[in-house]
Amino acid sequence: MEKKTSKAKQLAKELLYEPRPVASAETAEAAQNFCEGYKAFLNEGKTEREVTAWCEQLLLQKGYQPFCPGTNYPAGFKVYMVNRGKNILAATIGSQPMEQGFHINIAHIDSPRLDLKPLPLYEDGDLALLKTHYYGGVRKYQWAAIPLALHGVFCRPNGETVRLCVGEDEGDPVFCVTDLLPHLSAEQNERKLRDGIKGEELNILVGGTPVADEEAKNRVKLYTMQLLHEKYGIVEKDFIRAEIEAVPAFKARDLGFDRSMIGAYGHDDRVDAYPALMAEIETKAPHYTTVCVFADKEEIGSDGVTGLQSDFLFHFLRQLCAGQDADWITAFRASKCLSADVSAAFDPTFASAYEKQNSAFLGRGITVEKYTGARGKSSTNDAPAELVAYLADLLDENGVAWQTGELGRVDLGGGGTVAKYVANRNIDTIDIGVPVLSMHAPFEVVSKIDVYMAYRAFKAFNESLR
Repeated sequence: MEKKTSKAKQLAKELLYEPRPVASAETAEAAQNFCEGYKAFLNEGKTEREVTAWCEQLLLQKGYQPFCPGTNYPAGFKVYMVNRGKNILAATIGSQPMEQGFHINIAHIDSPRLDLKPLPLYEDGDLALLKTHYYGGVRKYQWAAIPLALHGVFCRPNGETVRLCVGEDEGDPVFCVTDLLPHLSAEQNERKLRDGIKGEELNILVGGTPVADEEAKNRVKLYTMQLLHEKYGIVEKDFIRAEIEAVPAFKARDLGFDRSMIGAYGHDDRVDAYPALMAEIETKAPHYTTVCVFADKEEIGSDGVTGLQSDFLFHFLRQLCAGQDADWITAFRASKCLSADVSAAFDPTFASAYEKQNSAFLGRGITVEKYTGARGKSSTNDAPAELVAYLADLLDENGVAWQTGELGRVDLGGGGTVAKYVANRNIDTIDIGVPVLSMHAPFEVVSKIDVYMAYRAFKAFNESLR
């Protein structure tokens, strides 16, 4: 009987697949150290503009040079390019001709939030408030009664851009969307959850002091505008030429007694952006030219000049090829791309939303997804088996913990990434990313192990010889 049991165990070990949490103390320590930098990155960059500026400063410190089209760069040379202050691309020139293909890592740096309307400021009930239009797939009720900070820019008529950031420093005031007290919420309680707070109710409380002149109209609004004018030199009409975002005011924090997780705003998708950037910076002499791309507008369909449906990335790649007199069509066909975006982590509290066998779990490593999309794989890049095999082998060879998963049960919902926009250019593309709990909430959760494994995955991809 013991021999039969032993043989069955051996057979199961050889034939069956059972992903497990990463339990190595050495790996856990490395993950803790790596994620200290990641938390600082999250706190410094809560908007796509701030992330781009932070990254540009770091790239310059690490020896990257602004990209100059038409230049034939030598192997190992590092260049970067900024697109309209909201995208940044960094590349390390490989030893192989560009017609052998690029190794591309793409993450997006926009996150769900509340954007101010073009004319947002108004007064009602002796209070000053700002009207908003939510950005991305938010669950609106989650944005009420939490501290908010305002980030963004005003563009003055003289061409000067004035940066605004209020609510992040210890002494700053914060703002909030109010909610009904339970004593008066009988009617609100009858609403469906998605309408618990409606879009037009996402109004941000910003003031309550009137100007001293009792004959003035809209005294509280006027006093608020007076404060903004004194500090930023703006008038109300300047809101039309502004870009102001309301984001959670709290910092990234260790989560759990064991500090194994991070709770923060903006994991989707800066949790893939930071590891990809660190891997790019540490890539010194790649076989293939590596390109790290930070995209914008992913949360609203990747449209616009800074979204990946535009040509900003593909113009950059074509100009790199032109500098080497390389045929860009051949280069694209030979390239590989990791579409780095988060995956839904299995949540035991809401287990019925998932198909457990094909779900990602916190602490089991980065998630490789052959496809995303909704229902019948609608609106997705369905990666070929050969590319899945390439990536699986690469991760295994480099000791990177990884798993696979889907975005919940079939027909329950779904979601997409930028992968299809790259694949449409005849570039082999596959989705890979860190699993997240409470995705799109103001406070999302990730495992430090998974963040660290993302970095190791991107680095292995950059350094691959095939």
